[in-house]
Amino acid sequence: MSPLELGLPVLAAVDRPLVVGLVLYVAVVLAVGLLAARRSGSSPREYFLAGNGLGTAVLFMALFGTNCTAFVLVGVPGQAYHSGLGIFSINAPIIALGIPLTFWAIGAPARRLGRELGALTPAELYSKRLGSRSVGLLLFGVFALYTVPYMVTAVQGAAVTLASSTEGAIPEWLGGAAVLAVALCYTSIGGMRATAWTNVVQGVIFLGFVLAAVFLYARAVGGDGGLAGAMARLVEERPELTTLPEGGLFEPRAFASWSLAIALTVIAFPHMLVRLMAAESERSLRSVCRLYPLALVLLWLPVVLIGTFGALEFPGLVGRDSDRIFATMAGAFLPPWLEALSFVAVLAAVMSTLDAQILTLGSMVTRDVLDPLMPNRREEVDVLRGRLFGGLLALVVFALWRVGGASIYSLASVAFSGYVTLVPTMLFGVRWERFNARGAVLSILVGNGCYFAALFAAGGLDSAMRPSLLGFLPVVWGLVGALLGALVGTYQVPRASTRASSP
Repeated sequence: MSPLELGLPVLAAVDRPLVVGLVLYVAVVLAVGLLAARRSGSSPREYFLAGNGLGTAVLFMALFGTNCTAFVLVGVPGQAYHSGLGIFSINAPIIALGIPLTFWAIGAPARRLGRELGALTPAELYSKRLGSRSVGLLLFGVFALYTVPYMVTAVQGAAVTLASSTEGAIPEWLGGAAVLAVALCYTSIGGMRATAWTNVVQGVIFLGFVLAAVFLYARAVGGDGGLAGAMARLVEERPELTTLPEGGLFEPRAFASWSLAIALTVIAFPHMLVRLMAAESERSLRSVCRLYPLALVLLWLPVVLIGTFGALEFPGLVGRDSDRIFATMAGAFLPPWLEALSFVAVLAAVMSTLDAQILTLGSMVTRDVLDPLMPNRREEVDVLRGRLFGGLLALVVFALWRVGGASIYSLASVAFSGYVTLVPTMLFGVRWERFNARGAVLSILVGNGCYFAALFAAGGLDSAMRPSLLGFLPVVWGLVGALLGALVGTYQVPRASTRASSP
């Protein structure tokens, strides 16, 4: 029976390999979610943290999958289309070194303190550590402020790729809604364990695809010379894409600013920190730190090359049109079944982040906003409320995405830079015994005040990638303000009055 006969006229207009790939992928992630649910208990700790039982392999894939979203598979090729190989130098090397260091500096003590204090969310951890509900509420508010736009980029990336792959047969609004619905479904079924297990499948799909695709595209672009031939053609026809551009983001102070942002931001993603809190042991966490640099380079180099090869074959794309280059290359150079896999790879990357974000923000609404108001509630209610607020969050993200219009790279950069303002609080909160609630509140407020002031000085809310005061990006001023706020607030309180809770 055809899709049309089943009452699905939209799918009838889509190539059969795409339909088969989509159906198989959705079936697999839902099945994994159901299996995870059968292994999970009913307690909030099981649902929100997988019972603190993520071993090395699952923890690594959960972190790697969550870290890699439409920003990497859609936004980075789109930016490389315009700026060339220099995009690799401005992102990959520093994050390959910086992210594992932050996992050790913040993630390891956060995991240990989370267990000691009975905290299930990042905001709850710092609220209990510093003895202040205000800190937890403020952290939740800022986490939500930057995570929701980040979620919008994920939905946008999947929708753009689906619309391009089907030549408009599946409109963007329908693709975005479907992605959110599927991610919400398996997340609600199995919680953290379901998202972690599906991340293993999703990570294998998108990493495997980009590694294979870059060599296939190189052969299509460079002929029998393969990768060497493609690079030779790039040097001959578009030499400006093989060198660091001048000015803009590649000006030394802007370059250093963005390197700082991209190295520090990941640990401040609440959906990343909560996965570190769910680690089975510190040994598992150390193993992840060793594996992470290699995995990031293996992913980033191919997607940058895909964008530059796309500039050779499809010149003339302007603005956010370049976000379609990943799908355009797949449609032009891959057989139908591999083109279908390219779409599934983007879906996998998107959902591997969306599921974690839905779960984490839903858990923080429950644990950090509602629970203090209802101290006598039953624990099982936390799980139900987490599911309900996850669904509400998905609706909010969909609505915001439909009215937005920024490039994936630009939108993500605003959120990434904003997260950095939380790093001083997160580091000092688990590593500095004297650090206190006043220091945390001042750090967050002053840091974000400086960040937004610098954004407007650079040109507006979409100016995270534009030089601001003294040629530095806004993120630098946000971080400086956060550090000063943390120090001033902490030293305003006499040592004897500081909460004595040692990490």
